[in-house]
Amino acid sequence: MVQTVAKMIAMIIESPLIKIRRAVPEDITDLEAIYRDSWRHAYTGIIPALHLDRMIRGRDARWWRTAMARSKDMLVVEAAGVVAGYATFGPSRGAAAYQGEIYELYLTPVYQGIGLGERLFEACRTALDNRQMRGLIVWALDDNDAATGFYWRRGGRPAGSVKEPFGRTKLSKIAFAWT
Repeated sequence: MVQTVAKMIAMIIESPLIKIRRAVPEDITDLEAIYRDSWRHAYTGIIPALHLDRMIRGRDARWWRTAMARSKDMLVVEAAGVVAGYATFGPSRGAAAYQGEIYELYLTPVYQGIGLGERLFEACRTALDNRQMRGLIVWALDDNDAATGFYWRRGGRPAGSVKEPFGRTKLSKIAFAWT
């Protein structure tokens, strides 16, 4: 049974039904839902509830339109025509040793764990490599075991940490780096 599931997942991931492309304004409703659902799934019990709700409400259609207007560095992954996740990336926001950064990478929870995140991650890395940005950094909350495990499995290693305030709570963020 395990081999059958693994074969099915491999077929899905290698399928022409999986597509990674630049986000377009028509994706905004999907992006709002992906952000909301993935953040509730990942951060409930980690980020204080009121602060988490405020952050989710702040990512409305207007926010997404503005984000798309400012940057073309937003990719989506489609599975059989359904937008299943997104990633944003670009120049590093401060780690001089690492020129590229993946700012966000989120999948709708039902699409997590089947390899779509890996494909999206690699698409971002390729885009940064094509710009000749050497070194990559990604930040993840220390308490988000799914994210930290994902970056470890991709070969990232801790390169620093900071405390970030979420309301009255300060949470530790880890920088994962690739040289």
